[in-house]
Parts: sequence; structure tokens; C-alpha cells
Amino acid sequence: MAKGIKNEVAIIGMGCTKFGELWQKSASDLIVDAYLEAVEDAGIDKNDIDAAWFGTCFDEVNVGKSGLTLSKALKLPFIPVTRVENFCTSGTESFRGACYAVASGSCDIALALGVEKLKDTGYGGLPDFGNLLGLENRSTFPNMTAPGGFAMMATTYFAKYGLSPEAGKRALAHVSSKSHHNGTLHPKAHLRKEISIEKVMKAPIIAWPLGLFDCCGVSDGAACAVVCRADMAKNFRVDPIYVKSLQIAVTSGEEMAHQRWDCAHVETTCRAGINAYKEAGITHPREEIGMMELHDCFSITEFVTYEDLQISPRGRARDDVESGFFDLDGKIPCQTDGGLKCFGHPIGASGLRMIYEVYKQLQGRADRRQIRNPRLGLTHNLGGFPCMSVASVGIFGNEL
Repeated sequence: MAKGIKNEVAIIGMGCTKFGELWQKSASDLIVDAYLEAVEDAGIDKNDIDAAWFGTCFDEVNVGKSGLTLSKALKLPFIPVTRVENFCTSGTESFRGACYAVASGSCDIALALGVEKLKDTGYGGLPDFGNLLGLENRSTFPNMTAPGGFAMMATTYFAKYGLSPEAGKRALAHVSSKSHHNGTLHPKAHLRKEISIEKVMKAPIIAWPLGLFDCCGVSDGAACAVVCRADMAKNFRVDPIYVKSLQIAVTSGEEMAHQRWDCAHVETTCRAGINAYKEAGITHPREEIGMMELHDCFSITEFVTYEDLQISPRGRARDDVESGFFDLDGKIPCQTDGGLKCFGHPIGASGLRMIYEVYKQLQGRADRRQIRNPRLGLTHNLGGFPCMSVASVGIFGNEL
């Protein structure tokens, strides 16, 4: 019977570039920057790495379709390098590949790196995902844009749980304002300005009820992790972070095919969360999880994820949001680095950037945004639309 990888793998080094409009840097430049921080943090060099996984979504921009981009940029010594892509979870997918390789015993030390030069695509938002989702007929799916899809989830949630437009928008505004505050404390965030709840409420509408500050930005960036067997981790550092679970769920498309899906939750997140808690041995997530980095492509995405991951009761996320439960000084701080809201979403890097923040927090190295004794940290990475998605959930701890 499968037992998972709990406590089989440890993170011994991580690196992350500054995220933003990095016109002066190529994808290779960002790869090198993230890698150098990670290997210095781990105290290793390239000859210690047995294999590498490379996550990126759009191969058209300075990347290519294989692992050659990573191997060439880092001058790796003829080791296996695998390029992976799984929509917006591509960064987490690279981490998952490295962890599974170590847990299987096929290598002792592995590297995971994700990068995206999203600004170089020329789009104001994410490029058109219609063809990637198999939705080639744009006349059939005229509103299948990211803001449009998540806006429909927001209005459906408001209707299902009896929130007035004003109350619903104010709850979402608190989510965004909280993340912007946290982002001001992180030197690598793209957007580092305080945004009040009132300013979020009055911002131009992108797709009602989502305004400008309910949507994450478009950025370039890279992030990197070095993982090894858990039993050898303290040979490299006194404070390794242990992988407690890594789970991924991919839709079969049934949400779009049946009316029983309510459009007020993301089914893949629910399934990945259930499996992640089982693998990690967590039975009361609201009491056991110490911090979260969620996929906040839009404020409503973070909002429903509170419930999908069994932190807030169904229909009650608003109560937790407005009580400060998810604020930096709350019971379960969420987006302690500002999240996608402040870093933007260079697709191949986002999942690893989330892990980077959890890694720093669990080690007590998060500077001004450091929270008290987080114990266990959770990351959630989501790709696609509410009705057709892929979701990953990881749980990490600082003790075996």
C-alpha cells in the first residue's frame, strides 16, 4: 500500500529572485540568480546535484521545450534534467519531481527550479489559455478569461451564502488589503504599497465584482529549491525543513459537465487538500496549520480556498477574514509575503516562491514579517479556471 513521502525528504536550500518587470534580465539570468542563492544556502555545489527538474509554462519566451535551458544556464555536469509543465502549478510540479526522486532512492540530492518571463509575452494579463484547456471554440466560450471565470465564482458565492454585493466586495477587499500590507515587508515583492480596504472597493472594475486590486499582477521571476534525503539533511544545515505531504489533483472536466457543481468552490483544491492532510497525518487543519501561502490569482480564489482547505466552515470565510484570522498577527497568517497579489504570477516560479516563504518562516528567517512559532506551513498552487483546474497542496514542518 502506498505510504506517501512524509518525512522522507528535506529542503536544505532555497533561492528566489526579486519579482517584477525585469526587462533587463533574460530567463537564463533569473535561473542563475535563483540557483546561486539556493546552493549557497544549502552549502553545496553543482557536482553534488544528482538530478534536476525545471518548471516553466510558456516555452515561447527565452525557454524552449526541454531541460536544456536549465542545464545550459547552470552548466550542469551531464546529469538528468527534466522539463515539466502543469499549467500554473508548473513550479510545484518541478518540486514534486525532485522530491519523489529523492524519496524513491534514485538520488540523494535533487534540484527544482521554476522560471517565467511573463512580461515578455506581451500580454497585459495571462496569455490566452483557451487552446491549452481544449477550449478552441471562442464563440462557445466567449467569457473564458481568468477574470471572467473567477468573477462568476464570486457572484455565485455571494448568492449562495447570502452576501450582499457591498458585504461581499468588502470581504474580498480585506483579503487584498491584508496581502498588500504583508508585501510592503518583503524586499523581493513586485508591488510594495499599502492599499486600504476603501481603495480596493473604489478601484476600477475588471470583471464585476473583481476590481483592479482584486487581481494579481504580471511579473517575471524565478525560484529554486535543493532537496535531499531527510536522514542526511542535518549534514548540510541545522534547520532543514521537512516535506510532510505533496498532493496534486487534476479535474476530469466533470465540473463543466454536470449541474451538481455549485461554482462556489474549486473541487481540485478540496481533493488535493484531503489527500495532503491524510498523507501528513493532519486531522484538524484549523488547529494544526500555522501559516499558509495560497494561490491568490484573485481575491475570491484565496477567499474560497479558506473553505476548500477546511480552515473556515462553508459559507463562513467572511467571519474569519473580517476578524483578522488570516492577518499577519492572526491565528493562521496567510500570504505572509504578499502572495501572488504582490509578487505577481510568473507561472513557472510561483509554486516554488510559495515554498520559499514557508521555508523562511519555519526557520525563523523571515525578517520583519516573521510570525510566531508557525509549526506547520501549507502551500496551495492552482492552475486553470474554477470549472476546470489542477491544484496542488504541500505541507512542510521544521521537525521530523
